[in-house]
Amino acid sequence: MYTPNKRKKKWLFLVPFFVAAYLGLAALAVMLLWNAILPSLLAVGRLGFWQALGLLLLCRILFGGLRGRGWGGHGPGWRPWKQKWMTMTEEERVRFRQEWKSRCGSRFTGQTRPAPAGGTDQPGEGDRPVE
Repeated sequence: MYTPNKRKKKWLFLVPFFVAAYLGLAALAVMLLWNAILPSLLAVGRLGFWQALGLLLLCRILFGGLRGRGWGGHGPGWRPWKQKWMTMTEEERVRFRQEWKSRCGSRFTGQTRPAPAGGTDQPGEGDRPVE
């Protein structure tokens, strides 16, 4: 009897070959682009295949992470926040927005934060030394 699981197992052994082919083609693309553009533009050395693969993996670690989320989109923490937002009442949403405006007002709404109690961060009249 034929089942879908047998079909998956049949092709499962090819996955490492596809991953290796993808990494090889990506490293080749990095190597070719680097060697075509950067040596004449910035006077840097040429790149070999293994260096290109290392550079590709280093960039993936530094800038893309290793979780396999793909490009763009929301991280794994997005869903719980979306569900929480959807279950909030209108009053809770208003309080939530007000709290974030008070925390990040200058960045997102153009408002400035209130001055700290007991003085300002700006030097002014009251900051002169007493003579």
